[in-house]
Amino acid sequence: MHFKRLFLVALCALAAFAAAPAVKDALAEDAAKPADPGLSDVLTDLLHGVEGENGTSGPDKRVPFGREEVQLSFAPLVKQTAPAVVNVYASQTAKVTSPFDGDPFFEEFFGRAQPRAQSSLGSGVLVDPSGVVVTNFHVIKDADEVKVATADGREFTSKVMLKDETLDLAVLKITSDKPFPVIAIGDSDALEVGDLVLAIGNPFGVGQTTTSGIVSALARSHIGVSDSGYFIQTDAAINPGNSGGALINMGGQLVGINTAIYSRSGGSIGIGFAIPANMVRAFADAAKAGLDFFERPYIGAEFEAVTPQIAESLGMDKPTGALVSSVEEAGPAAKAGLKPGDVVLQLNGTTVEGIEALDYRMATLSIGTKATFAILSKGQQATMEIALERAPEGAKASEVTLHGRSPFSGAKVAELSPRLAQRLGLRTDLKGVTVVDINRDSPAADFGFQPGDIVREVNGTTVDTAATLAQLAQQDTRWWRFTVERGGQILRQVLRY
Repeated sequence: MHFKRLFLVALCALAAFAAAPAVKDALAEDAAKPADPGLSDVLTDLLHGVEGENGTSGPDKRVPFGREEVQLSFAPLVKQTAPAVVNVYASQTAKVTSPFDGDPFFEEFFGRAQPRAQSSLGSGVLVDPSGVVVTNFHVIKDADEVKVATADGREFTSKVMLKDETLDLAVLKITSDKPFPVIAIGDSDALEVGDLVLAIGNPFGVGQTTTSGIVSALARSHIGVSDSGYFIQTDAAINPGNSGGALINMGGQLVGINTAIYSRSGGSIGIGFAIPANMVRAFADAAKAGLDFFERPYIGAEFEAVTPQIAESLGMDKPTGALVSSVEEAGPAAKAGLKPGDVVLQLNGTTVEGIEALDYRMATLSIGTKATFAILSKGQQATMEIALERAPEGAKASEVTLHGRSPFSGAKVAELSPRLAQRLGLRTDLKGVTVVDINRDSPAADFGFQPGDIVREVNGTTVDTAATLAQLAQQDTRWWRFTVERGGQILRQVLRY
């Protein structure tokens, strides 16, 4: 039996040796043929992000492959950027009124109402080694003092360089004998939905906190945060105190300033909004240039939204772009040939989805340059170059502070020009006498007047100049009837004062 087993083994070995050349030739022939991809090969290519015949992934954006990549950390990115994110503390003294104020008898027993200190907490981002900090306007609104605490524990009293309520942005300045760490401002227009981002700030005052997420939407508008209608939406957790903090991409660049959340409870539910970095860059440059307000390029035209009805009447497939509602005579737009009824479809080759997108993209352009507009005019598409100029000052009218026993006392007024209208966030084609500023402890503030209010009539007299309003405010009367235009609405008031 043992001899038979040895014989069979030897016979098999001889057969294998004889067949080896044929097997080798067959393997070589198979290797020369293109192999059909198996399931394992397809999965490997997908995980590596290799572009196939119908692939959409690129080598620079792919899902994690392997255990090592799953264990990757954001820690190096946070160490690089977190030192440039600061805490912003704003404080103000609130006026407190008492029903006993002015009554000597009750004041003797109860005393006068004492002012009460109020404070707010937010975040900010260092964008220049000299100490330039970008934050939100609502963080420092009406503040008497603004302090900035850096990540290394130092605290500085800051100076407000520039602020704009319509954009909800503010720029602060702190000083030190050593340069500050900064985050480079990136290109927010390069963002895509699905890109990874980190949000860094000081939520609820618990200390610097980093959260991660993705860009969940772009070009969000009508969120009620500011007049600006162009925001980055992210699901990175943003909470109260994160306002003014950094939204950074995977390259360690600032792509947005966190500004608001959508919430029914007051906490994050996965929908947060950030001001795009391209707007932040333009605003910070204006502050560093020493401007007293953020100037937008002026072309002498006003726009409105394209509704479905307007789109249908113009023969458009869908409501998109910005409709020209008015054009100033002799303005840059009029000189280029832009007319009311035209629709702006593109600006410098970028599609204009709506009036908010046009406002945003115009605001990020530089004064003194030219922009290329693609328009739809009388059913025909055309392009034109329009000069981007500084808004005209008009007749240089001085600002007048109103006095006397009137509801207007304490208001500073001036005659509107395109430049002043832009400064107050009004339409540049508006005319009249507007409130420029208000003393916080004045009758005008108590009666609710606001910067940007246009006074049209007082006690039956039309107000056409600041001098006229100053004279009317000196009237010796207890009854006041006036008409004010605010936000496009006419407000009429009758009161005894």
